[in-house]
Amino acid sequence: MDRRRFIAGSAAAAAALATGPGFADDAYPSHAITFINPFPPGGAADVVGRPIAAVLEPILKQPCVIETKAGAAGQVGAQFAATAKPDGYTLLIHIVSISGFAEVDKLFGRQPKFTRADFTPIALVAGIPLALAVNPKIPVKTLAEFIAYAKVHPGLAFGSAGDGSPQHLAAEMLKAAVGISVRHIPYRGSMPALLDLIAGHISFMMVDLQPALPQIGEGKIRVIGVATAKRVAAAPDIPTLAESGLPGFEVVAWQGLVGPAGLPRPIVNQLAAQVEKLVGDPDASEKFKTAALEPLPGSTPDSFAAYVKSEIARWGDIVKASGAVQD
Repeated sequence: MDRRRFIAGSAAAAAALATGPGFADDAYPSHAITFINPFPPGGAADVVGRPIAAVLEPILKQPCVIETKAGAAGQVGAQFAATAKPDGYTLLIHIVSISGFAEVDKLFGRQPKFTRADFTPIALVAGIPLALAVNPKIPVKTLAEFIAYAKVHPGLAFGSAGDGSPQHLAAEMLKAAVGISVRHIPYRGSMPALLDLIAGHISFMMVDLQPALPQIGEGKIRVIGVATAKRVAAAPDIPTLAESGLPGFEVVAWQGLVGPAGLPRPIVNQLAAQVEKLVGDPDASEKFKTAALEPLPGSTPDSFAAYVKSEIARWGDIVKASGAVQD
């Protein structure tokens, strides 16, 4: 899906949403709201989720708490949120990709724990750039050198936040694009994988750029290129993989806010409107960009739902093409 078309097409709907009838449920909220972070602390879900909670708390006049429930590439927290009561008091801050709504289970030959039908989309928030990073002991500095090294050393180990995670599928996409043979090691989140990359227990990884920036600056990992269409504002010296020899290569995870299926529309509209105010705020937008995240203003519940559907189709094709499907 063309992100610019998506954003532009939903801007008018966002304005109508904020002013339309039934915008808020007067009885909501009456007590604390829990935002589930399905990944270990320190990752993009924290960076995106905490500003949302901080902004909503004074507006909704109730405590907004971040609760971490990590594991299985985000599926532990997602399943918890999917089975919560649809009353607006348990929401999920999640990475939106094929893994985000668990149709990946079908692609990997597993019994699905849940599907997108188990969630109510509320709003897209930010894009999360991914980047190809290696342990500094690997003697490569460019994409061409990495490909040549991987072909001479088949079976290089790479890490991810778990089977079907954006990091995993991005690496599978890279593997298919350049024709290398590599070995996947899943972790319980991207931060544990990043720590093992620093320690040299794995050779490379498609990292979330945001939490990796300090390690890049300290020379603990070496970044070959970002998997975005253009260079990231927070790290302009890092080339894109597309300009490094893979034209059209683009893999970006998307952070969004969802609730359990059946969440009342007035509550959905109320939350979506407040998230839109946050994402559209110039100061908040600049903070996201500084943290290597791309704010996505203009999202509505309906446009978000359509986007998720298109992403599932896109990532399904990538999984099948990669050969990562387990029978």
